[in-house]
Amino acid sequence: MDKLKMQSENLVKDNVEKIAKLFPNCVTEGKDVNGQTVRLVDFDLLKQELSYKIVEGNDERYMLNWPGKKQAILTANVPINATLRPCREESVDFDNTNNLYIEGDNLDVLKLLRETYLGKVKMIYIDPPYNTGHDFVYEDDFATSTEDYLKASKNYDEQGNQMFQNNDTNGRFHSDWLSMMYSRLKLSRDLLADDGSIFISIDSNEVDNLKKLCNEIFGENNNLGLITVINNLKGRSDDKYFATCNEFLIAYAKNILKFSLNGFKLSDEEYENDYDKQDEIGYYKTIGFRKTGNAWERINRPYMYYPVLYKDGVFESVTDEEFKRIYNEKEQNFDDMYVEELNKKYTDLGWKFILPKNENGEYGRWRWGRDTFYLEKDTNLDFNNSGTLCTKMRATLEDGSIRMKTAKSCWYKPEYDTGSGAKVLKTLFNNSSDLFSNPKSIIYIKDLIKISTSPNDLIFDFFSGSATTAHAVMQLNAEDGGNRKFIMVQLPEKCDEKSEAFKAGYKNICEIGKERIRRAGKKIKEENPQASNLDIGFRVLKLDSSNMKDVYYNPADLKQSNLFDLVSNIKEDRTAEDLLFQVMLDMGVLLSSEIKVETVAGKKIFNVNDGNLVCCFDENLTDEVVTQIAKMQPLYAVFRDSSMKNDSVAVNFDQIFETYSPTTTRKVL
Repeated sequence: MDKLKMQSENLVKDNVEKIAKLFPNCVTEGKDVNGQTVRLVDFDLLKQELSYKIVEGNDERYMLNWPGKKQAILTANVPINATLRPCREESVDFDNTNNLYIEGDNLDVLKLLRETYLGKVKMIYIDPPYNTGHDFVYEDDFATSTEDYLKASKNYDEQGNQMFQNNDTNGRFHSDWLSMMYSRLKLSRDLLADDGSIFISIDSNEVDNLKKLCNEIFGENNNLGLITVINNLKGRSDDKYFATCNEFLIAYAKNILKFSLNGFKLSDEEYENDYDKQDEIGYYKTIGFRKTGNAWERINRPYMYYPVLYKDGVFESVTDEEFKRIYNEKEQNFDDMYVEELNKKYTDLGWKFILPKNENGEYGRWRWGRDTFYLEKDTNLDFNNSGTLCTKMRATLEDGSIRMKTAKSCWYKPEYDTGSGAKVLKTLFNNSSDLFSNPKSIIYIKDLIKISTSPNDLIFDFFSGSATTAHAVMQLNAEDGGNRKFIMVQLPEKCDEKSEAFKAGYKNICEIGKERIRRAGKKIKEENPQASNLDIGFRVLKLDSSNMKDVYYNPADLKQSNLFDLVSNIKEDRTAEDLLFQVMLDMGVLLSSEIKVETVAGKKIFNVNDGNLVCCFDENLTDEVVTQIAKMQPLYAVFRDSSMKNDSVAVNFDQIFETYSPTTTRKVL
């Protein structure tokens, strides 16, 4: 039943809609007096549409802009006082695993991880909200208090950040979605290694905007491609015109000059049919060295036109000086008479003089330039049965162990189907009902990891969902003996009380993701007994406010009446391990680092990475405790402020370290 409007018609809105029908390019988005996103008219552009001459207005320039972009940049840069608290009881093999599962708003988590994981992530994969009108988009409002959250609806996350459904009733605004994505992608770029890459799943709603967004953040020159992923051959039943059968995968490198893409392993059938020749190096197939198809003429790539010389099994090219004379770069023409002179010269010397000509005698070009020619000539050039110059395309490494084919821009396997991910999840959870909507295919994510990482790399997913990426990492490690690590980040978005997940006992998405990793790890281990060293564990960390009281950050606000309430600057509900992980973040120590707990004179000592960082947060430390820690000669040593037993220990503190470990950097909380 519809509600009565109980107000007069919104004539401005109606007029904007009328203009949109006539001039859709003149309608954009902006903020109204209440700060709400609304549809507005670009009057400068509308004037131009109604004029026979150029209308004066704002200077034109190529850029992606939207209301809220400056705020999105500010949001990415503003610091936060937050931490990640360890949760041993929900973790698996906490003390030995290299994997992380982090609960919390991914924007805050990205900020906290930025310094520690700067340049350390080889591959990022995310499957963000598609802005379909049914998914939730985060509104990055840091002002919401915990008290407000407790009183609020399920549209608040557990950190108090408001979420709203960016649905059709508000025009499914692009601006809100772009602001949400911009700040997160901007931060994620810093985490990528120089040879790293990011892959983003998206559908047609935002693919154009997302590509422009990534061009701005990662650089248009670092675009690896737009991949079409066929994942629903039947087509979406609710599409009005054309039933959509695919999604898209946007791919960018951090630095395309340092990035390399692996191929896909050939099937036995592909290998036997195509790579049917063999030499001392391995199996290969041959293709013509002369370029055919599009852009085959020498003028298309003049530096790929040069003579190839052959004699007694040896391939060479003309000298650098001769090559430079063949094509006059300044005049942009070819000296064919000089080429004929070279032909006679080298033929008289017993060389076979080979030019890239087609059957009609027209000059063309080679597939590769001279740089590649010199790399390939000794082992990969040959003649086919008709005597035509060809190159050997290899499908093996030198040891013959890997057979690869080039990845293409259109992906399809039956296992990529949208139902495949749901089936895997149902099987893991004993064929229970749907716990998570449209989980990605594990085969699809595994293939993506194969082509973009090496066996010891770190994979990061900050829209983790049901944790398909973590599942895929463990499965691939079991199959190829790799030691890839993962970091999953997921907002603990509450499950609808009417959902099958809630009925099954899962209160939020994180509970589903963590349980999936537990079950998947156990199943993979059982099915791959040879993978005895497989890491199927994960440390659970939860985003929370800082362990430190406000006075730690704003000591000037301390009043005399508060002095006795603030004997400690650390919140009362925080443990020593909570403090350790915040220190690790602050000191740039990986959160998966080995942590040993030792006891010295009755005090608990945390030894991280075999002396890289040593912490003691107990009270009443004696000279004996300080001396024992100094003798460990750590790189960094951290204590609580005012934790020394008396003034004598405080006075002796620096002298003890100067005696036993003068190079140790000492810090206090």
